[in-house]
Amino acid sequence: MDAFLQRVWYERHAQWFSLLLLPLSWLFGAVAGVRRAAYRRGWSQSFRVSRPVIVVGNITVGGTGKTPMTIWLAERLRSRGVRVGIVLRGYGGTSTQWPRDVTDETSADEVGDEAVLLARRTGALVVAGPDRVAAAKRAIERGAQVIVCDDGLQHYRLARDLEIAVIDERRGLGNRRLLPAGPLREPPSRLDGVALKVLTRRAQPSSSITLPNAIVTTPVLGEAVSLGTGERRALQSFTGSRVHAIAGIGNPQAFFDALAGRGLTVDAHPLPDHARLTEADIAFPDGAPVLMTEKDAVKCPPGADASRLANCWAVRLDVAIGEADAQAIDRLLDRLLATH
Repeated sequence: MDAFLQRVWYERHAQWFSLLLLPLSWLFGAVAGVRRAAYRRGWSQSFRVSRPVIVVGNITVGGTGKTPMTIWLAERLRSRGVRVGIVLRGYGGTSTQWPRDVTDETSADEVGDEAVLLARRTGALVVAGPDRVAAAKRAIERGAQVIVCDDGLQHYRLARDLEIAVIDERRGLGNRRLLPAGPLREPPSRLDGVALKVLTRRAQPSSSITLPNAIVTTPVLGEAVSLGTGERRALQSFTGSRVHAIAGIGNPQAFFDALAGRGLTVDAHPLPDHARLTEADIAFPDGAPVLMTEKDAVKCPPGADASRLANCWAVRLDVAIGEADAQAIDRLLDRLLATH
């Protein structure tokens, strides 16, 4: 169903089906509009915590590159000596108690895959929980000086000082319709109110969307790390033979295309976003290497066969930002920190 909706939202020849969903889209838009108005007019209360809050999110469903952007931002703040707290919903987590402190040893089943990934990559104070206000307060109790909220653009209950919206440049805003007829959580005009728009450029510049004053980030695949042995290999070492690629992220094709762009011959295995991995998902009879995103690697079954895990590789993902754009972000951070 997810793959079908992706075609409806982003492929021109399949968009006729979205017309059938327009009544539901209008209903969704009305509910979302009333909710936004309620917070804007004070009918619903936003809560301001005692430290500055930066929200990194998007207005579309699916992967746009917001988590790598969150990692970059946390590392940028940490380089200034700022202790960062990252809060997020903990989507898919089965914990019965929230908010939850997250470390690199926390089970992804309990707090969600993105929470564990962020803890492993950033060293920040990561707290997961559906109530972002409670999660932010918990991070502050632990010593956070700045809160970065991953995927909280529509969570208006948590007052914010800086909003960053991340957009996939190639896919843009799709057919520009609201859910479920299109991929939008909020209308395109929502982007006018954010402090910073970020375009994720995965390949050559695309004309699917143009945003004035937006900065550009480029995803960069790094080395691959064996889940069984910890061995590190350059991606180029996998060229010349076929590899299996697993991606349970919002835009799996972006990962497959990136691997192919590095010269790998890819047998793609897309999974639903946040899908839990089983041993069957990483078992292939031909013995070819299995490459996956870091987000999927944190969900690998801990009891999987050791020799099989040795053949599974997590591929690191970073974002590259040009110096001028990085300086523009620094100026935003300077103003934020100077006022708190």
